Amino acid sequence: MSTTSTTGTTAVARASEARAAGGGNVRAYLLYVAGKLGGAAVSLFAVLVTSFFLFRIIPGDPVKAMTHGVPTSAEQMATLRRQFGLDKPMWQQFTDYCGSALTGDLGMSYQFHAPVGDLIAQKVPATLLLTGVAVVVYSAIGLWLGTRSAWRHGSLGDRLNTGVALTLWSVPGFWLGLLLIITFSVGVGPVPGMFPTGGMESGNETGFAYVVDVAHHMVLPVLTLVAVGYAQTLLVMRSSLLDEMGSDYLTTARAKGLRDDVVRRRHAVPNALLPTVTMVFINLGHVAAGSILVETVFSWPGLGGLFYQALSVPDLPLVQGLFVVFAGAMIIMNLLADLLYPLLDPRVGR
Repeated sequence: MSTTSTTGTTAVARASEARAAGGGNVRAYLLYVAGKLGGAAVSLFAVLVTSFFLFRIIPGDPVKAMTHGVPTSAEQMATLRRQFGLDKPMWQQFTDYCGSALTGDLGMSYQFHAPVGDLIAQKVPATLLLTGVAVVVYSAIGLWLGTRSAWRHGSLGDRLNTGVALTLWSVPGFWLGLLLIITFSVGVGPVPGMFPTGGMESGNETGFAYVVDVAHHMVLPVLTLVAVGYAQTLLVMRSSLLDEMGSDYLTTARAKGLRDDVVRRRHAVPNALLPTVTMVFINLGHVAAGSILVETVFSWPGLGGLFYQALSVPDLPLVQGLFVVFAGAMIIMNLLADLLYPLLDPRVGR
């Protein structure tokens, strides 16, 4: 009778300890999330401050740039400055900018005379299409090749993959894009020009033919982004997995008789994913930001090309709005990666 009572008491105590531990884990995770959300909010405010002051040190007068080549009197110049709020003190311009930005109003473009938010919304689909496809492709290739290279480190395949990745990672994206245009658009020697030199479409296709036309225009810019992006993913994944290769838990898994590919897939790779997850989420942030230089080289009608146009004036509201969108996307993706960490490794966030 006493033995049964003791056993029941022990079971109840263990259940209470488990509930207490579970509650402690939940509280620790909530505190972790709150800290990360606070950090993201501070970073977004820093982005607002930086975007306002950074682009005001760019040489040039926006009003003079807009009226270049057009006879304009001093009174008209003053009217334009007053219209765009450039006659106000700097501190007042900053407070007006922050107040408007917090409500989603990014201002009016000097160059296009349209709301910045509308201009950005028009260009987002093209950028999402180009960089989204590139990120998915080079993340998959980089993860797969990085895992294979690390697992067979020192082999001919590993040395070849690492050498190619280091070379491509060192190549500026715009320079590689120009080489691809010269080789496969213009044509060099026996290689004929097979792809358009730029743009997103020919302008005279509909239906399925339009889809094929857009895909044809995407080949070279996507290839440029993939060539540079996969190299970074491969090297980070390879390095992370090599750090796990000598761990005791892998030796234990092999001692249990598990096949080598099972040890790799179920034990080694999941523990090597944290640095790679961070980089993948950063790359997803680039999906919104696009690639300014690659889009400019290929005349792709996305956010990168719009940013280049805005800088040339300078169109301050448009430049600031794009900067906030680019940086905000990176901050949000980093935040999502931080929130995902405890799910991949329970030690994080405790």
